[in-house]
Amino acid sequence: MVKDDCIFCKLANGVIPTNTIYEDDSFRVILDLGPATKGHALILPKNHYANIYEIPEDVAGDVMKLAKKMATHMTEKLNCDGFNLVQNNGEAAGQTVFHFHYHLIPRYKDDNQHILWEPTSPSAEELEELKDLLKM
Repeated sequence: MVKDDCIFCKLANGVIPTNTIYEDDSFRVILDLGPATKGHALILPKNHYANIYEIPEDVAGDVMKLAKKMATHMTEKLNCDGFNLVQNNGEAAGQTVFHFHYHLIPRYKDDNQHILWEPTSPSAEELEELKDLLKM
């Protein structure tokens, strides 16, 4: 399914021109127009899924396989020193376009980018409660 009012659906399906670096029947990988680093790209499913909660498991698995393939290729071609794979869900997590997408961010020594968080210090009791709550 494609949403007519979704900009990423239009990008993924070639309605809007992109700097495409990979394409198959299910995905398009494009260079990000506001890159964090040289080579920052996005994996866009051609079908519309708002976030991780909507994407089917088999498609999510295919995204990870493609991310590995692209990260390996991009690392070789760009000679980067590391790689971030980033996927945000919901406004509180930094999602600004509500079409599932996966960031491929090559990292370079001294690139001055920081994808970090401030660690907290939960007590042993809090961790035990969380474990009991979340255990499947």
